[in-house]
Amino acid sequence: MEPVITLIEQLTTLCNTVDTAEGIDGLTAKLKGLMPEYPFECVLSRGNWHRLGGVVDGDYRQVSDNISHWAERESQGDVDTLVAKYMGMGYFATRLAGNTHYFTAPTGRGPQEFLQLEIEELQQVVDRPLVEHDWFPDSIEEFLDPLDYPRLEPEPVGKSYYRFRRLTPIDKLVTEKSAGNDAHRKLQRFFNDWMASSACESEPFCRHWVLALREFTDRDGETRINAKPVSVFSGQLPDLPSANRLSGAELANAVHGYDRVLGYPFAWYFMMLGSTASNYTLADAVLQDQMGAYDYLPKRDLKVLREWETKPYGV
Repeated sequence: MEPVITLIEQLTTLCNTVDTAEGIDGLTAKLKGLMPEYPFECVLSRGNWHRLGGVVDGDYRQVSDNISHWAERESQGDVDTLVAKYMGMGYFATRLAGNTHYFTAPTGRGPQEFLQLEIEELQQVVDRPLVEHDWFPDSIEEFLDPLDYPRLEPEPVGKSYYRFRRLTPIDKLVTEKSAGNDAHRKLQRFFNDWMASSACESEPFCRHWVLALREFTDRDGETRINAKPVSVFSGQLPDLPSANRLSGAELANAVHGYDRVLGYPFAWYFMMLGSTASNYTLADAVLQDQMGAYDYLPKRDLKVLREWETKPYGV
């Protein structure tokens, strides 16, 4: 494996040069050309998020691509000066409408042995008039992101583009961050359960799940990463079978049917772990069946489920 810093530089350049008009298939082909040893596939795209953009004039010509830096420079610390300076000039603030594409590539047999690549697809759109008469923000922060302010139709400004976000060796993340962190211990157990169950007989874990990663600063000022498994199932996820209404053969058919829809064995169990605790009654109902006349779980899955019963957890 090449040094990660080299890969990051190459990926940054690739994202800056690939045209979004080529689509995800075109981007995937370029990734495979850059790193043929890693079988990257786009497994999930998550959109409907945005962040602050820049400033454009009345003809949508770019004034600045970063409104935060621009406002600090132009205001010289006085938001009233900034508002007065640009009143009546017809400028607009923009935002970046985003879509994150998750690419994964297995690097070993273990469920946590994969690379996760996140690439953002960004489109600058008009958000609001930069300043309005009778609007007097109290601070630069309010100027940048006002709560009560007339918004405009998000008309595109320029072309959409890709931007490299992050490349994460998940096995390294889990190994280095697990000690002393309850959330990471649960994540490691999630991976262990996958490996111990019939789910591992299907495609690699990273073809069915990604990790939503969120950086935060703890009380000691250290940067930490919170990782939560997210299913890559496309479309509306089906509801988990109801433990209150089903049992026996009906429950067996329901959990196996759920697995078929999700595309891998024991899917209901892993989806249960990522859902609300109210769904844990499903595990209790399945175990109750296994204690009676029913035997519809593979032995390895039953072992995992009984260990969960002894010490329940969720992710």
